Amino acid sequence: MPASGENKVIDIILNRRSVREFNDRPISKEEINKILNAGRWAPSGLNNQPWRFIVIRDPETILKLSECTHYSIIIEGAPLLIAAFLDTENSYNRTKDVQAIGASIQNMLLACCDLGLGAVWLGEILKQNEKVNSILHCPPELDLMAVLAIGEPAPGKRTSSRKPLSELVFNEKYGQKWEE
Repeated sequence: MPASGENKVIDIILNRRSVREFNDRPISKEEINKILNAGRWAPSGLNNQPWRFIVIRDPETILKLSECTHYSIIIEGAPLLIAAFLDTENSYNRTKDVQAIGASIQNMLLACCDLGLGAVWLGEILKQNEKVNSILHCPPELDLMAVLAIGEPAPGKRTSSRKPLSELVFNEKYGQKWEE
């Protein structure tokens, strides 16, 4: 994976990894605002910005949320959680809005990487969305999309692999292989 320094955004994309273990350094308000601003600048259809975020730092709330997922140890170990929601009252097309929230989440993950922070996108917690919404006192129009666990990464090597483009991309028509 190249880290040329010539293409900072591409380098961040290629070097970002899901981080599931954190040290206990608190995340500053300035860092949180940078992450949230990256999220709100994602593209959305008609610029409707259908996302809403809840910033969670209280250890008691984090503990309650950890009980909503099989990945409780990840949530318990994170000094910061950001819950991402679809505001259904400001939605104009659910598919496009969910895609926009995905872009928003990716922007926040990339911002974390750029800030030297680690993060992981947790989706399994969606199975307990009503419990999460209750813990966070969410109004019914907020539909949980994901929870991000964020913190300074604990030491350790993180690796990942990807399928080659030739397995994922086709030239002009399905079945015509793309050559890298």
